[in-house]
Amino acid sequence: MDQITAVCPGSFDPVTVGHLDIIRRAANMFAHVIVVVATNSSKRPSFTAEERIEMIKLATADIPNVSVTHYDGLLADYAKQVGAGAIVKGLRAMSDFEYEFQMALTNKKLNPDVETVFLTTKAENMYLSSSMVKEIGRMGADIRDFVPEVIHETVLKRIKTERK
Repeated sequence: MDQITAVCPGSFDPVTVGHLDIIRRAANMFAHVIVVVATNSSKRPSFTAEERIEMIKLATADIPNVSVTHYDGLLADYAKQVGAGAIVKGLRAMSDFEYEFQMALTNKKLNPDVETVFLTTKAENMYLSSSMVKEIGRMGADIRDFVPEVIHETVLKRIKTERK
């Protein structure tokens, strides 16, 4: 897999330590990892796409083979445009797998040249999601263990403004 470019999509609203773990592990497996901030029509984001890109860039600044972008269309089309051979998805639980497996089959149908690679989360991140982080922060609890330190203050400020 040395010369393969992989895309690692997500809404990343905000990027969590769980996301960062998957990105780092993917960067160890692939020549280039493009983190794709995608639009999820079923979610109302707290951060703009540009803000999410900037936070991911800050959190991945020490990983030389990672780049970050935004894409609003079909992931299979984006993978084809950039010549990616893999889509990397993190899995927390069986419920994630059912949805992601369906998406992997759809992406394979739309782009036969791309493979989906599932990376299971570390046990300590199984419960972690961006929604959970925001909810914990809104309730006034410390989110320092859940988001990369370099974006902690940015995330905290936004959550506090949303709370009002």
